[in-house]
Amino acid sequence: MKRISLSIALVSSLMAVSAFAQTPATATPRVDQREANQQQRIANGAASGQLTAKETQHLEKEQARVDNAEAKAKSDGVVTAKERRQLQRKQDVASADIRRAKHNNKTAGK
Repeated sequence: MKRISLSIALVSSLMAVSAFAQTPATATPRVDQREANQQQRIANGAASGQLTAKETQHLEKEQARVDNAEAKAKSDGVVTAKERRQLQRKQDVASADIRRAKHNNKTAGK
């Protein structure tokens, strides 16, 4: 009985380790998905005329800064919890800026 329990525990721990190994420490899927969503919001705003060319340029530069911060966080091979929080805060600010720019009274036609 002890042998079966030990075997089950060993198999369970191996499965957990292999699942953990499949997600590298530099993986940032949430950051990447949110970045893609924000890029799409900017593109939609530019296409619809909600964003002026200057606003679009400003928002694109802001997204580039977020992307650079992500690359810097990944550069040492590990993205720490603190770095993830910093990236999330930068994305929060960028998201608010996108919303503000899309919903102000400026349009590409003006």
